[in-house]
Amino acid sequence: MKKTLIVLLLMVLTNVDSIAQQLPQFTQYMYNTIAVNPAYAGSRDALSIIALNRNQWAGFDGGPQTQTLSIHSPLSNQKVGLGLSLIKDDLGYEDFTSIYADFSYTIEASDKMEVSFGLKGGASHYKIDNDLFLLEGSTIGEIQELQDVLDDPYFNEKLNKWNMNVGAGVLFHTDKWYAGLSTPRLINHDKNSSKLYESLDRVHYYLIGGYVFDLSESTKFKPSFLVKHVKGAAISTDLTANFLFNDKFWLGASYRINDQQRALGAIADFQVSNQFRVGYAYEIATGEIRDYTSGSHEILLIYEFKFLKNKQKSPRYF
Repeated sequence: MKKTLIVLLLMVLTNVDSIAQQLPQFTQYMYNTIAVNPAYAGSRDALSIIALNRNQWAGFDGGPQTQTLSIHSPLSNQKVGLGLSLIKDDLGYEDFTSIYADFSYTIEASDKMEVSFGLKGGASHYKIDNDLFLLEGSTIGEIQELQDVLDDPYFNEKLNKWNMNVGAGVLFHTDKWYAGLSTPRLINHDKNSSKLYESLDRVHYYLIGGYVFDLSESTKFKPSFLVKHVKGAAISTDLTANFLFNDKFWLGASYRINDQQRALGAIADFQVSNQFRVGYAYEIATGEIRDYTSGSHEILLIYEFKFLKNKQKSPRYF
């Protein structure tokens, strides 16, 4: 009976519509732009290393856990930028691992504005944890039967596979503002050729932007936004307001809006040195999930080798 239930569960998982699956979301998106727009690669005139850990819906069993590691840099002529991103996203019993390379090319549109065009290419791995099928009270024999089922090529192909994908983006930027449009993944991948279920990957469209206002010699204000659209899901909008004090300390708040939930967040970043920066964000949902979680946590680390420092015309605030 248990083996039969396992097989039925596998068949359901491999035949369901995957519309709900979306790319990870971040409260500190404005400091992790490379994750959504390849045109950002090399834009900071330095070799930048960005690490981010997000624990979403802390206390909720199976809540999303996301880790990202990105590195990007301009080449010597500063028109070409290269980057590499690793993303691990665990959603309950589903595990997603992605590795993507980024390429950007920048042109001068005017004396103050540059336009960067970007391409992204790589692969994503999808896997379902075997723990999902280990029913309570299973015997050694039943566990072996489970392993035989999971080793079956029919199921293994659908629950443990890599998919290639590509993306593109454009970024307009000056010393004071930026705006970009991108889609990190352009291909909708089906899980197999039988067409019994819809794609694993969904095309995501991102619109981002921000502006830096000088309030005084020691204080700056930077509002920013991110709008995400995915076919089959509601449009999600992130609105963020950050204040920078003495070019060292960022303090701000965020608000996310979509049809399913609202989320309020607080952000604090500290420029420890010219090269090292650390940030933390706390976010609390206001929808039905609120009763089951203490909130979401993000830790951000940025380290930069500013070998092009002598060529920088002004500080970078994004």
